[in-house]
Amino acid sequence: MSTLQYSIVIPTIGRPSLTRLLDQLSRSTGPAPDLVVVADDRRFDGGGPLALRFAPMPWPVEIVRTGGRGPAAARNAGWRTARSPWIAFLDDDVEVPRDWADLLAADLLAAAPDVGGSQANLVVPLPIGRRPTDWERNTAGLQDAAWITADMAYRRAALESVHGFDERFPRAFREDADLAVRVRAAGWRLRRGERITTHPVRPADGWVSVRIQAGNADDALMRALHGRDWRTTAETGRGRYRRHLLTISAAAASAGLLGLHRPRPAALAGLGWLALTAEFLFRRMLPGPRPGDRIFLRELRIMAVTSVLIPFVAVLHRSGGIARHGFSRPAWPPPVSAVLFDRDGTLVHNVPYNGDPDQVSVMPGAREVLDTLRAAGIAVGVISNQSGIRRGLLTAAQVVAVNRRVEQELGPFNVWQTCPHIQADGCVCRKPLPGMVLRAAATLGVAPAECAVIGDIEADVRAATAAGAIGVLVPTPATLADEIDHAELVTPDLSTAVAAALSSRRPLSGSAVCTVDVSGAAA
Repeated sequence: MSTLQYSIVIPTIGRPSLTRLLDQLSRSTGPAPDLVVVADDRRFDGGGPLALRFAPMPWPVEIVRTGGRGPAAARNAGWRTARSPWIAFLDDDVEVPRDWADLLAADLLAAAPDVGGSQANLVVPLPIGRRPTDWERNTAGLQDAAWITADMAYRRAALESVHGFDERFPRAFREDADLAVRVRAAGWRLRRGERITTHPVRPADGWVSVRIQAGNADDALMRALHGRDWRTTAETGRGRYRRHLLTISAAAASAGLLGLHRPRPAALAGLGWLALTAEFLFRRMLPGPRPGDRIFLRELRIMAVTSVLIPFVAVLHRSGGIARHGFSRPAWPPPVSAVLFDRDGTLVHNVPYNGDPDQVSVMPGAREVLDTLRAAGIAVGVISNQSGIRRGLLTAAQVVAVNRRVEQELGPFNVWQTCPHIQADGCVCRKPLPGMVLRAAATLGVAPAECAVIGDIEADVRAATAAGAIGVLVPTPATLADEIDHAELVTPDLSTAVAAALSSRRPLSGSAVCTVDVSGAAA
C-alpha cells in the first residue's frame, strides 16, 4: 500500500471541544500526519496565546493566529502552513473514532487522480426519548450537507488551483459550498468516503436561530458569485427567503395602511402577516417536541418569539448582503494592490539593531522595483520588527531616523509598521504573527488578501500566511536552509519576487488584473 502524506488543519475559536478532539487524534491509529495546524481564529483582543491541554502527540503541532477573520481565512492559513499533498480539515467540535486515520487513509489512497476532495459521513447524535429541538434539527442537517469541511480532505493541488477558500465569506457554511463549486469548475471531482465522524450538537441559547440569519448575507454573495441557480450548483436546499420577504411585506403593508387610516385593508394585510407567521411557526414545531415533553413549553415560547423575528432579520441581512455585493462579484482572489516589504535584509542591507542613518545601504535594484510599483498605482509599505527598542539597544527616535533615511534613498512609502517588542512580550504585531500586516492593510484601506509581503526570513512569509497575504522569500546569507524549503514562493531577487507575488494572486478567470513589468528592474 502507498504511504499517505497528509496534514490536519483545525480552525478554532478556543472552544473546549478542541481539547477533546486533539486527545482523540493523539490516540488514533493509522498513518501519522506530517503536521497538525491549529488555526487560532480568536480576535487579538480576546486573550493571549491559545492554551492547548491534550495528551502528548507523536507528531508536530503548530499554532497559527489569524485574528478573528473567519473560518475561511483560518483554513487558508492552515493549509498554506502545511506542505502535504493532502489536507484534512476538521472542525474543532467534531469527534473522531480511534481508527479515523486508518479510514482516512483508505479513502484518500483509493481516490482517483482527478478526485480533488473526500468528504466524511457525518453523524449528529440526537436525543433519545423525545423529538429534537429546532436547533438540534438544524445541526442534524449537516448529515446531508454536501462538501462541508467539518471533516473534508482536499488535495493541495486542488486548493492551489482555486487559491483556497474565499475569505470574503466571514462565517461558516457557505464558504464550504463556494469552494466546492470552484474546485469542481476547475475540473476536479469530489467524493464521499467511507469514514464516519461524529458532530455533536453544541449547546446554544434560544436566540441562536436568530443569530444564524446573518448567513443570509453570504447567500447574497453566493448569488453574486455563481448566479441565480447557485443553490443547484452548490447542491444546497431551498431557503425561505421569498416567504420571509412576503411575510414582512404583509407586515409593512398593514402598518402603512393603518397610518393612512384604512383600517379594513390594514386588518387584511395584518391577517396575512399573522397567517404566514403561524405557518412558519407550525412548520418549525411540527417535527419538534410534543406536548407533555419536559421541554415542550420552553421550545414553544422560543419558537413563537423567533418565528416573529426571523423573517425581518433574515431579509435585513440579505438586503445588507445585496447592498455590499450587488449581483456580480469578481472571482477570488483579488489582485495584489499593495506590496509590503521587510526592511532589514530586504530593502536595505542588514545591520543588527541599526540606529545610525549613515549605515543605511540599500539593496541593489530596490529603488527601481519600488518606483515601478508606484508608477503602476500599487501601494508600497514597510513592516519591520525592531526589538532593539525593547532590548534597550536603540531608541524609537533612532528607528524613526533610520526609516527617514530609507525613504530618502528609496522614495516615499504609503505605510510604515514597526514592532518594538521581543517574542516574550506576546504581542500580535511581531512577525511571524500577522498584526503588522493586518494593520498595514487597514491603513491602506485594502483587504489583507490584496497584499503581498516580501522578506528574507521565515517570519516574514509566516506573517503573510497568517494574515491571508501572499508571502515571498528572497533569501540572503542569513536565511536558513529550512526556511527556504518551507516557503511557498522563493525568488532570487526583489524584481522576480514582485513578479511572482502579482502573478500568484491572479484569478483563474473573470476579473482583470494589474500586470506590472519588473523584468527591466536591476537585480
